[in-house]
Amino acid sequence: MNPIATALAEAVTGWLTPGKPLVLGLCGTQASGKSTAAAQLAEHFGGQGLNVGVLSLDDLYLGRTVRAEMAKVAHPLFATRGPPGTHDTAIGIATLDAVKRGDPVMLPRFDKRADEPLPSREWPLLDGPCDLLIFEGWCVGAVSVPDAMLAEPVNALEREKDPDGIWRHSWNTHLADETAALFARIDRLAYLRPPSFEIVRIWRSEQERRYQAQEGERAAAAMTDEQVARFIAHYERLTRWIMDEMPGRADVTIRLDEGRNVLSVETLV
Repeated sequence: MNPIATALAEAVTGWLTPGKPLVLGLCGTQASGKSTAAAQLAEHFGGQGLNVGVLSLDDLYLGRTVRAEMAKVAHPLFATRGPPGTHDTAIGIATLDAVKRGDPVMLPRFDKRADEPLPSREWPLLDGPCDLLIFEGWCVGAVSVPDAMLAEPVNALEREKDPDGIWRHSWNTHLADETAALFARIDRLAYLRPPSFEIVRIWRSEQERRYQAQEGERAAAAMTDEQVARFIAHYERLTRWIMDEMPGRADVTIRLDEGRNVLSVETLV
């Protein structure tokens, strides 16, 4: 395992209780290494004979058709998937509740190329009872932003497309309500904290350049650096809030440097 997964595994080992499913929330920015760490954790604990599943917040996205309707009714920026309000929280809650009951459950999956959820017949089965479900995503476990902090635009996207704050207040309301109900199912929260918000653009651009080096649809869909910058602007306000707020309450915070090396591992007393 890489150092991030190793640090997480040490913490998770102390949280596991025989016969009781553990839902681990794993929060980290785009391209921070959370998906890789989740996969390595699943392999590690699966190798010990535990029944482990992985669910990404991305797999709960609403499809482009539904988001297009949200863009008409609520705000045009909801056409872009990512912020609270663009996820099917009802399916997420039903999935985590089934895990907690020890029931077998189909884990939702989303096709990012088609920008639509995969048919449920194509979802993988997590047989029950589950010992560990790793629930990872860019804002997993986040809490709503104080209203006073929403007043002024944080970047060019908000100044140009959301000058009145309708979009950011709307996704923040979702975060305080439906999304909060989903995150309430998390038993333990782990956070991969980047050294700055600015590094997220660099990490994501590096990821897109790796996609460009591949062949087929993945390369064709890869974003340019300019497209990456605009895309992550949708995430900036909440990412910055998470960076400030989450380390004070996450069960474990792993601080990363610009190369995604582990600087420190901080646990709540």
